[in-house]
Amino acid sequence: MRSKLLRFGKGFRVAFAVRKAQAAEMVIAPGDSEGGPDNRHRGADQWLYVVSGAGVAIVDGRRVVLKTGRLLVIERGERHEIRNTGRAPLRTLNFYYPPAFDADGDPVGPGRKT
Repeated sequence: MRSKLLRFGKGFRVAFAVRKAQAAEMVIAPGDSEGGPDNRHRGADQWLYVVSGAGVAIVDGRRVVLKTGRLLVIERGERHEIRNTGRAPLRTLNFYYPPAFDADGDPVGPGRKT
């Protein structure tokens, strides 16, 4: 068993990985975004759960409104950007299958960004 208290500080932080899955927390400041039109994970699916805040996800040109409680799956290879459109930080919990980042948050393995 593994356990960790998530603090949802600034930026992107890997919580931990087990076998073929990985958890990470991401906080995006109001008006900021992560990713972009060319951002994709070649070999990993990303499950994004909105813990708090508001925003929009643009996945392969389609827009999805993000708000507390929303679960979004970005499948491997889909180009995506996550934008904070609210007045408070956008806090998300992300799962990658397989793991896409090392402990420092740098892309690795088949799930790395392109």
